[in-house]
Amino acid sequence: MIVPKIDIHAHNVFQHEYPGMGDGRNYPTTVEEIRKMYDAVGVEKGVQLPLVSPEHHHDLLTNRDARLLVEKHPETIGWWFCNVDPRWLKNTADADLSIVMEYYKSLGAKGIGELTANIYIDDPMMQNLFYHAEKCGLPILFHIGKAGGDDYGIIDDLGLPRLEASLKKFPKLIFIGHSHKWWSEISGDCTNENRGGNPEGPVTPGGRVVELMRKYPNMYGDLSAGSGENAIMRDPEFGYRFLEEFQDKLFFGLDYCTVSNYRYLSKFLDDAVESGKITQTAYNKICRENALKLLED
Repeated sequence: MIVPKIDIHAHNVFQHEYPGMGDGRNYPTTVEEIRKMYDAVGVEKGVQLPLVSPEHHHDLLTNRDARLLVEKHPETIGWWFCNVDPRWLKNTADADLSIVMEYYKSLGAKGIGELTANIYIDDPMMQNLFYHAEKCGLPILFHIGKAGGDDYGIIDDLGLPRLEASLKKFPKLIFIGHSHKWWSEISGDCTNENRGGNPEGPVTPGGRVVELMRKYPNMYGDLSAGSGENAIMRDPEFGYRFLEEFQDKLFFGLDYCTVSNYRYLSKFLDDAVESGKITQTAYNKICRENALKLLED
């Protein structure tokens, strides 16, 4: 049975200010645009993720706008995360970010993200953000980027050693992984050369995503964007096993940024459950129940 899905990863605006993709495409989508796109792929509602860090974004999506989108369009944007840049308040590692987090939590924020500050995961300011997020009981959804500029996202090395150290250090903080540099590491043959794209071919044993999700109860996965669907669909038989094994730790997502985006994950999941490749239980959890548990508990 096909169920309406919850999109864990949405970026929307009330109206377009100006073209934002460098080729005339508007970024991101309006609520009216995303509603049509949701209807086309069987999505009920999404979770608005603000973008507050300057890296790679010229027009920020604010926490205030996220809250107002939910208030004005609850039928399409059902929930919102707040976002916090680790450099806020004092640009130091002792900033009391709980002040900001608790304020937004009191207004209805369900988590923090998408974290895109281009800072190493073990930088003291990023560690301070993790400390306060754990203290406030807010999960974080992060994008992994590369060092050296011309990118956005928190930084880790091949093999994700800094992330693993943080998973150990903050065991009560839910980490939700996203982006090419996260999902490429689902396969044991991930290299620095293919880490930033959508690797093709069979998934080989030893992938760090698999290892971290097995080992740490606080490590979850966001299946949005081309990176998430590629991780599952590049090797379908592996993908079915992965979905079953981690059915309690995966969130359906789209990460639609323009009207030209299209994701195939929804159809892949629908086909998988209808053909018996995955169980109805796993399908229901990934498509909506895990999100509702995170957002409504």
